[in-house]
Amino acid sequence: MYFVHFLLCMQHAGAAMHTGIAILLFVCAAFFAACCLLVVAPVYLELRNLNIPPGVANPGKLRMIHCVYVGISVVGQILGRLGLCHQINFIRCCRCFIMASKKPVSPGLRIKDLTFSGVPVRVYEPKTASGEKKRGLVYFHGGGWMFGCIDDYDEVCQYISLESDTIVVSVGYRLAPEHRYPAHLDDCEVVTRHFLSTAATDFEVDPHRVAVGGDSAGANLAAALCQRLSKTPDCHLPSPCAQVLIYPALQMADFHLPSYQQNHSVPILFRGRAAFYFLQYLNGNTSVSQQILEGKHVPVELKLRFKKWLDPDNLPPQFRKGARSPQVIPSHDRDVYHIIKQGLDPEISPLLAEDDVISLAPPTFILTCEFDVLRDDGILFRKRLKDAGVEVTWEHLSDGFHGIISFFNQGWLTFQSSQRGMDSIVRYIRTL
Repeated sequence: MYFVHFLLCMQHAGAAMHTGIAILLFVCAAFFAACCLLVVAPVYLELRNLNIPPGVANPGKLRMIHCVYVGISVVGQILGRLGLCHQINFIRCCRCFIMASKKPVSPGLRIKDLTFSGVPVRVYEPKTASGEKKRGLVYFHGGGWMFGCIDDYDEVCQYISLESDTIVVSVGYRLAPEHRYPAHLDDCEVVTRHFLSTAATDFEVDPHRVAVGGDSAGANLAAALCQRLSKTPDCHLPSPCAQVLIYPALQMADFHLPSYQQNHSVPILFRGRAAFYFLQYLNGNTSVSQQILEGKHVPVELKLRFKKWLDPDNLPPQFRKGARSPQVIPSHDRDVYHIIKQGLDPEISPLLAEDDVISLAPPTFILTCEFDVLRDDGILFRKRLKDAGVEVTWEHLSDGFHGIISFFNQGWLTFQSSQRGMDSIVRYIRTL
């Protein structure tokens, strides 16, 4: 009798346990579905806001990459709100996983991870022997001053080093939001000075054949660094022999240039995100993003001063098609100007440097992409340099978009334009 009662109790307990498991599975499924909805909905909205012109290289692939990036950002935001992981760290890890090269090191290179004056660097040395000292390139990666790392650009730096027979130093400078201006630029300066001082003895590099370069935010740092070094020359060190600027971000005074209008919602860099990244680099106060996009951050007298450099009429006619004249704003917001004032300094906006500083720039290579909000920054900088008598080599990718060289030799992520862009960079570096 007791035994039968025991069996009945066990049966009820088993049924209750199965019910509990079923409820738990249902809750987990509901939670998973809710998370998927939270990710899918923003991605869908982003797709609706996309504007990928017909001339963009591989538009379907670009659309898919953008969806992946948006999904990563949304998941990072969810994890951040749950207290499981900081959104920025999650995005950085995912970007590194997607972009970092997993290919074996080329047998023609020696690669070393070192530190120069406390800043992490990766040095790429071609094994080829020659009767003369090699050239060098100090490379600053892109990523909006917030993302990117040495690993992300391993494939790019390997290719440049191997194909141009150049020793490349890739710099792991500090990032926002943990660090603000001038931390990034300071790191780039100390690495460049260290390499120039040790190039001949430690790396068999001719210090008079050392260039600096980078892409996007990294190109901003390269241009700002050349200006800083030209204003504070070191009698014991040569200046960089050239600057290699790949779709550079060069000013935060005018986000209404034709390229900002034409490509405002073309991946990978939207118009609003460009302002956001500048603010993160500057001081982290992104509450004024909209006012900046509307042009309320620059006093009228400064707009008149900058006009001679930023006037769309300075662009070739083919780049002005379809652009509207900006709305005239009779006055500025003083509070906003106070917040962003330092962002108009040439160390953050190198395009706004005075003529005497521009004239001291070294020979320059500029690569621009047709479908990039930063296109006109590069083209206007080219004009300023040429007007000042600086030798400029310009390469324009008519089907390119912002960030395209990051997809060089990345398997299914590769774009043909990335190969053309990389080859143009290598051709230029070979001339140094």
